[in-house]
Amino acid sequence: MSTNGEQTELPVWSLAVRHPFRLRVNDYVLIEGRLGRVIRVTESAAVVLVNRPPRQFTTRFDRPVWFRQPPIIVRISANAEIDILNRKTCRPKRGSKRERRRR
Repeated sequence: MSTNGEQTELPVWSLAVRHPFRLRVNDYVLIEGRLGRVIRVTESAAVVLVNRPPRQFTTRFDRPVWFRQPPIIVRISANAEIDILNRKTCRPKRGSKRERRRR
């Protein structure tokens, strides 16, 4: 700590800049042709919820019944080479509310 009372600036690191191709939370990915959503990412693994198709069967009374199965949890590498569907390479910065009102 400096004794003269001046505040020193701390460096700011961005995870997105250091690892541009790494999976992030809320990324939508395609795993074996099924849609999945990344819910947690650690240094070694990513947890993905993968949708399962609805099941159809016929009851004893010859009625078709459909029900949706719960998603399955899959753990993959955080640096896996899979298709990310919602990643945008560059996002334009939005102006503040004050700037938008002036237009």
